[in-house]
Amino acid sequence: MGALTHASLVEYLLEEAYEVAETIEEGHPDSELLGELGDVLLQVVLHARLAEERGAFTFDDVARGLGAKMIRRNPHVFRPDGTLQDSFPATVEQIVQKWDAVKRAEKPERTDQFEGIPQALPALARAQKSLDRAARAGVAAPAAIEAGPAAVEAGPFASEEELGNLLLAVVRSAHAGGFDAERALRGAVRHYQQQASRNPEGPDPAPS
Repeated sequence: MGALTHASLVEYLLEEAYEVAETIEEGHPDSELLGELGDVLLQVVLHARLAEERGAFTFDDVARGLGAKMIRRNPHVFRPDGTLQDSFPATVEQIVQKWDAVKRAEKPERTDQFEGIPQALPALARAQKSLDRAARAGVAAPAAIEAGPAAVEAGPFASEEELGNLLLAVVRSAHAGGFDAERALRGAVRHYQQQASRNPEGPDPAPS
């Protein structure tokens, strides 16, 4: 096996993160979740160790940075010294507004509401994150994605662009309903696989 690098470890970090998600969504025992979270933490430790060897930062720096960020970005929870505030916002909306305000103050050079959304996110998750950012910034949805999911029945599609707009419309509808489109599709695929595995020859023929 060749020398470990940050780049060579990326696939394992992603794989372990998805295994945590699968463990949670499939309702596996806490003992399995414990192990999967440990696997993710191992990836963090490995990346920190590689950075330490380069003289960049250590695992302790990662932990301290995280603690400082949580205090800085949650002034509704923590005082600057890390102690808890005496009172907290009444609604989730107020918490989100305070979080967004702190982030804007930290990075005033960011003028694009979509900056910072990872390009490598799965398409449905990236679409949902983009719609969420746009909604929080007060940006209206383009007319191209106003169509509802019922348009699926109108196929076949004339182009991939038409299909893409429809998928984005479905994600928008999911976002409006408070659903996670990526998680919903994972669940539907998992259910399909279970059904297909139990009946590999396809559905039973309809009675004549």
